[in-house]
Amino acid sequence: MSSTRKRRVFPFTAVIGQEEMKLALLLNVIDPRIGGVMIMGDRGTGKSTAIRALADLLPGIDVVAGDPYNSSPTDPDLQSSDVRQRIEHGESLATEARQVPMVDLPLGATEDRLCGTIDIEKALSEGVRAFEPGLLAKANRGLLYVDEVNLLDDHLVDVLLDSAASGWNTVEREGVSVRHPARFVLIGSGNPEEGELRPQLLDRFGMSVEVRTVRDPDLRVQVVDQRTAFDSDPDTFATSVQANQDALQQRVIEAQQRLEQVSIDNDLRLRISAVCGELDVDGLRGDIVTNRAARALAAFAGRTEVTEEDVARVISCSLRHRLRKDPLEQIDSGDRVVKIFCKVFERSENSDQADFELTTQAG
Repeated sequence: MSSTRKRRVFPFTAVIGQEEMKLALLLNVIDPRIGGVMIMGDRGTGKSTAIRALADLLPGIDVVAGDPYNSSPTDPDLQSSDVRQRIEHGESLATEARQVPMVDLPLGATEDRLCGTIDIEKALSEGVRAFEPGLLAKANRGLLYVDEVNLLDDHLVDVLLDSAASGWNTVEREGVSVRHPARFVLIGSGNPEEGELRPQLLDRFGMSVEVRTVRDPDLRVQVVDQRTAFDSDPDTFATSVQANQDALQQRVIEAQQRLEQVSIDNDLRLRISAVCGELDVDGLRGDIVTNRAARALAAFAGRTEVTEEDVARVISCSLRHRLRKDPLEQIDSGDRVVKIFCKVFERSENSDQADFELTTQAG
């Protein structure tokens, strides 16, 4: 019996309900430039379970052997400066396959733990840049998950979001500088009862989804049965859903490959911007994210052209967290987005609500 067998993770395809959260996560994996997901919801609704399951679902990546930054053997934008220098000197680099990294950021983390730190004594005495990589280095080309992000120190959230947006992490200490790639999908989760995230930070997340406790008794029993079966015999349970896991993994890979061919009509782009303008969304992040999410959804559905239905499904998750909150406003932010969408796209406000929901059955 192998002693190195990896610990079983609850399978992504076995997570019942929470379709909006699951598809938002998949879209960000298909196109990491969407900018991550903020998941707000009740305790015990499967947020952490789904995120860890996502990392386990994804296909492995090829990295330069022994590199602490998960550097790509072929893409210069995903290579550390050390790897690039070795390539420039004509060195042949060995590669190895790794599981997509999934990094948990603890609430008590310091900036040095997050960004990495430089051994100043060694740098000054030996003139060597001795850099100890942090969590951002480990998360390169993977997922970085912050549970209870609304309780994280605001400065750390700023650092996280800057790295997620630029794809690079720079550490400056005592005149010594180290820069390395930090391209990851940022996923934050939190319980609104424990405090809101500042609006200017919330705006930096590409998409926002809300998860609620399942109320249907039949579904609740199904969730309990699934969890009990998994805890009793993880291997047998994983085997029973392996075909679904493989099919979804293949679908994600094909969507990633198809993404570059997906086009979005100029009229749709104009209407997306019109919706953002009507909602008085600050900046242009809302326009950009909606375009990217709609393209990723079309790719996931196996198409190379974005439809109005794709836009309808992603626009609420892409915009609702960017709206200015009026304390006297009774209407939900998502409903406001749908109302303006119907006005701009000349649809009846009585349109089927299912048309505006992200589900893995879409397309």
